Amino acid sequence: MKRQLNFFAALATVMGTMIGGGAFFKIANISTLTHNAWLSILVWPLAGFITLMAGLSIAELAAIFSEDGGPVKYLEKIYGPQIGFLFGWSLIIIYYPANIGALSIVFATQLEEFPSFKNFPITGIALIVMLIILLINWLGSKLSGQVQKIALIIKLIPIVAIIVLAIFNSQNQLALAPKPQISSARGAAAFGQALLAVLFAYDGWLSIGNLASEIKDPAKTLAKAIIWGLFGVTVIYTLLNWSFIKIVPWNQIVGNQATALLTSQKLFGNFGSIIISAGILVSIFGAINGHLLLGSRLPYVLGKEGKLPSSKFFGQLNKQTSVPTNSMLFECVIATIMIFSGTFDSLTNMLVYVSWIFSILLFIGVLILRRRQPDLKRPYKTPWYPLPPILATCGALFIVISTTLTQPVLALIGILLTLSGLPVYLYVQHQNKS
Repeated sequence: MKRQLNFFAALATVMGTMIGGGAFFKIANISTLTHNAWLSILVWPLAGFITLMAGLSIAELAAIFSEDGGPVKYLEKIYGPQIGFLFGWSLIIIYYPANIGALSIVFATQLEEFPSFKNFPITGIALIVMLIILLINWLGSKLSGQVQKIALIIKLIPIVAIIVLAIFNSQNQLALAPKPQISSARGAAAFGQALLAVLFAYDGWLSIGNLASEIKDPAKTLAKAIIWGLFGVTVIYTLLNWSFIKIVPWNQIVGNQATALLTSQKLFGNFGSIIISAGILVSIFGAINGHLLLGSRLPYVLGKEGKLPSSKFFGQLNKQTSVPTNSMLFECVIATIMIFSGTFDSLTNMLVYVSWIFSILLFIGVLILRRRQPDLKRPYKTPWYPLPPILATCGALFIVISTTLTQPVLALIGILLTLSGLPVYLYVQHQNKS
């Protein structure tokens, strides 16, 4: 593949994949869990800190193993091919297509807020937007990277506008909000559930390593894109949710999916609903593009290495645009099935849970490599080592243990779906030997 993506394109992919509809809608869920305005703000930088510790750790692995496959390759190098394949399998068959499908449905639902699209079927709109993004990616990584950069800039305009106007707005509903109470067991449990929900909103950055062969100077660029991307998203999430709570009375926020719209109307007037709706659409469009851009590279890498059934099909590049169009089609076909089945939300939750299990292995892997290969060339070293991988492991353990205790069925199905890749791995290994 051609190295056409610079630092800004990599940064835009990290941030653009993370910042989707959750930036505007997550406050409804968080406020319901915490029942407190101050805790609903505090949970964002805390979750961002945990994610940043993860990013500081993974960036070292990305700099060492700056090749296609991203986290799948990191796991393979440290623990062996079986562990790497199982993670890759879970990402290919569910995680990426589920995100593409779910976000396409969210895009269609939001588009129906405009009168001109009221009578259009949601499923039809979702399929059309997915096909448009498929076409963009089909035409080459340079174009899809440009779209990602433009989408990030456009989606940040309404977010920055809300934050700036909220800072200079004289009203302060937050001053009237009750002070936080987390000293009780009930308050601590509620805050823990909110933290768990917000940590899921920070998902999506790990796969930037899939683009290693298309990024200029990946050993340095990947680490910088991960760290600055996570830092930027943390600041944006925190200030945006602070803006909501500062401008809108607390009793109008709890459980209200239209909090962002209400905030924009108070700041911009009735025209605010159009601004925020357009911002949400661009935000979701960029997130879909990011998931297809990243997700289509993984089947290609595994196919090129002969690790999938029909590897020759997956391991081919388009002769004109040098992108893995067969892998793109495969991901979009599964996403189409999920759009019609309507099961993608639960499937995504399962695989987010599973991805944190593998993330624990990655954080521990940083410690293992430091001990096993101290002289290994490291273009980037985790600062304040070993604190970041230890803190990241603690945060990931919190997510895994909390989900296992509160949603045991989801956790079990997620693990079983991941383990379904084991017979596939053994079958391909047998075929290769034959």
